[in-house]
Amino acid sequence: MTPLIYLHGFLSSPLSQKAQETAQWMAERGLSEYFLCPTIPMDPDIAERELRALLTPFNGDFCLIGSSLGGFFASWAVEELGGRAVLINPAVRPYALIQQYVGEQENYQTGEIHYIDLSFSDKLRQLERKPSELHRYWLLSQTDDEVLNYQDAVEFYAGCKQTIIHGGDHGFVGYAQWLAEIWAFANTN
Repeated sequence: MTPLIYLHGFLSSPLSQKAQETAQWMAERGLSEYFLCPTIPMDPDIAERELRALLTPFNGDFCLIGSSLGGFFASWAVEELGGRAVLINPAVRPYALIQQYVGEQENYQTGEIHYIDLSFSDKLRQLERKPSELHRYWLLSQTDDEVLNYQDAVEFYAGCKQTIIHGGDHGFVGYAQWLAEIWAFANTN
């Protein structure tokens, strides 16, 4: 079976609702050993190094669930290291958005304070990867995402499997109901 690895979003953590729902769903089916949810460092350079170290031993046999900025990192990882990615309201061109977060920011779950500086923008730009093998990606977006414009993702992931749901929000309303299909996608040859 293919390992399922959840990549949380910006200022989030493995304590996020979707990460917890995924962990619970996997545990209920006796699949906990196939689930990982790392803490992604705020600094993009450190995030890249840690994700590369985590994923390289899988030799391309993994599926990432990337939420928001985690979706951005998932695209980088698939292009660099193989595997597949399910992208949940993914951040597209996050380097263009970083300016509004410069300064001290608080993690939504842990309360940890992070300092965001403008260098993050250049670092993120260097990690951007356009999908090359479209069958490796599945975009799941909701149109009423209040943080990101879903149409940016529709355009960026053109040609990939896409499920666009009218309504919802950035947190992706009803996420847990998609986990069976996500697991099936992860294990498709």
